[in-house]
Amino acid sequence: MSPPAVVIDRSLTRRIAALALPALVVLAAEPLYVLVDTAVVGHLGSVPLAAVAVGGTVMSLAVWFGTLMAYGTTGRAARRFGAGDRTAAVEEGVQASWLALTTGVVLVLLAQVFAGPLTRALASDPEAAHAAAGWLRIAVLGIPGLLLAAAGNGWMRGVQDTRRPLYFVLGANVLSAVLCPVLVYAADWGLTGSAIANVAAQSITGGLFLWAIIAERAPLRPVPSVIGNQLVLGRDLLIRGAAFQACWLSATAVAARFGVAALGAHQIALQLWFFAALALDAVAIAAQSLVGAALGAGDEPAAREVARRVTLVGGIAGVCFAVLAAAGAGIIPGLFTADRAVHDQAAIVWPWFVAMLPFAGVVYALDGVMIGAGDVGYLRTMTLVGALGGFLPLIWLSYALSWGLPGIWAGLAMFTLVRLVALLLRWRGTRWAVVGATR
Repeated sequence: MSPPAVVIDRSLTRRIAALALPALVVLAAEPLYVLVDTAVVGHLGSVPLAAVAVGGTVMSLAVWFGTLMAYGTTGRAARRFGAGDRTAAVEEGVQASWLALTTGVVLVLLAQVFAGPLTRALASDPEAAHAAAGWLRIAVLGIPGLLLAAAGNGWMRGVQDTRRPLYFVLGANVLSAVLCPVLVYAADWGLTGSAIANVAAQSITGGLFLWAIIAERAPLRPVPSVIGNQLVLGRDLLIRGAAFQACWLSATAVAARFGVAALGAHQIALQLWFFAALALDAVAIAAQSLVGAALGAGDEPAAREVARRVTLVGGIAGVCFAVLAAAGAGIIPGLFTADRAVHDQAAIVWPWFVAMLPFAGVVYALDGVMIGAGDVGYLRTMTLVGALGGFLPLIWLSYALSWGLPGIWAGLAMFTLVRLVALLLRWRGTRWAVVGATR
């Protein structure tokens, strides 16, 4: 079988968009469902709402694992696909699915044992902690499906199929969004109904991806050596992700020490930053798929052209977000709160937020390039350098020297700048562009 051609022409940008736009919908489906779930539960009272907030925080760790699994699988499957071996690309998905299923079962068992202590540690109110533990013990039953969906997204992106994941994820989440108010209100199951609706969405989605991989008729037996290679890749992505989490938690902790208004403004800007990152991640996913396929096909010039074009698209997307954010500077904070003190603090943060968005677009695109190339060890190291050498020192200096929110966001700017310089240097070199079906 001849390798699939990686065409570099004027249609490349359209190809990037064709992969990125369905991926964006898939990325947004889960957060949008969480908003629906939160709105439904919020009408039950403050204790159920607090319970979902606490339980959802714990569940977000499983979502994080799933994201790492999807990213790692995409790059490996894309290389196999680019080398002309779709069966091997699907087999990467089979092994990732075994890893997902095993990890999911382990997390379910751990949650049954530790749900109580975890929720008590996160919630100061005993009633909310008890309700959160009950919700969590049910909701975690959906984790195997959630992780199976992540593995499925990974190999399907690798073979450049982003339409079926769109239908699977969107369909299941729409069904669950309808089911949630029915179970919570009509069936009068309350918080339990919310948890069951979560499990339904995740289990149905996981089942659809499992059906898809079985339909490929690839060998289904586990191969420990391949799973081991995926774990090594996942380890580097996990360390990188942990550095991000340490930065965000530290930034929030320091912002809280400057008062309620500062914390509120920081939270608004940070959540908008996360939203922009979600959209820009769709471009990164296209980069993972196309770069991996080009390198798998042995076509380094094609991989470099994809990298150049996707970086340009990411930069343009970042500029568009910056223009929108700048235009909404006087409006957007008011959508979140009427507190004038928060608005005043947001006005301090906003120039930092707007100025960083174009650079963030380039950084996220190049992140996708390097993940697609399998160069995650370099990503891990440079993220740690940026976190330990830029972000975290500036954040805690901001606290010690009372610099306020400008110091915190200067730390985020330094973190972004370090990663940008490191990624551009790597991109201009040759060490990331290793051709072949495997790296």
